[in-house]
Amino acid sequence: MDLLKKPDFGEGYLNGHFLIAMPGMADDRFARAVIYICAHSDAGAMGFVINQQQQLGFVDLLEKIGVLTEEESIIVPQYAQDIIVHNGGPVDSNRGFVLHSDDYSAETTMPVSEDICLTATVDVLKAIYQGKGPRQLLMTLGYSGWAAGQLETEILDNGWLTCCATNELLFDQDISTKYDRLISHMGIDLTRLVTVAGNA
Repeated sequence: MDLLKKPDFGEGYLNGHFLIAMPGMADDRFARAVIYICAHSDAGAMGFVINQQQQLGFVDLLEKIGVLTEEESIIVPQYAQDIIVHNGGPVDSNRGFVLHSDDYSAETTMPVSEDICLTATVDVLKAIYQGKGPRQLLMTLGYSGWAAGQLETEILDNGWLTCCATNELLFDQDISTKYDRLISHMGIDLTRLVTVAGNA
């Protein structure tokens, strides 16, 4: 999927949905994962894991890509120091992406839903550091991608649950409990879930 080309967001029924990994998820990289889907069409799907944290902090990331010097990083405002860098997925894991509220926009910003946008350039990182960034944001390195028909097959094989996303859970920084809270919000008892699909 070409991330530099603006996708057709009106096409996919999973746009703006959460994927929640089933207990029997075979891929360890997505065990207990919650993924926000921002693009879904006949060509495939793209989203970001929102409950896995990178060891690299936001200030470390700014230093690594040359936005800040080591001396400048010492005086970074506390709100920037507190930003979590998420592990968005195994694809393009060295590339940064910011999901954010629609109160910030740059030339490269793409709408994901009515009030959520995606920006994947250094400009948004500088704006965040300078206090001119979006009110709500989720910073990730990497993304999760599926080829045409792949995600639909995984859902049919009982790999994922789906539900409409909420901004509260998307931007909530308490990532360690996000999976359990989302399952509880859906009213699901994990002990009663069947992890193997059957045929009638």
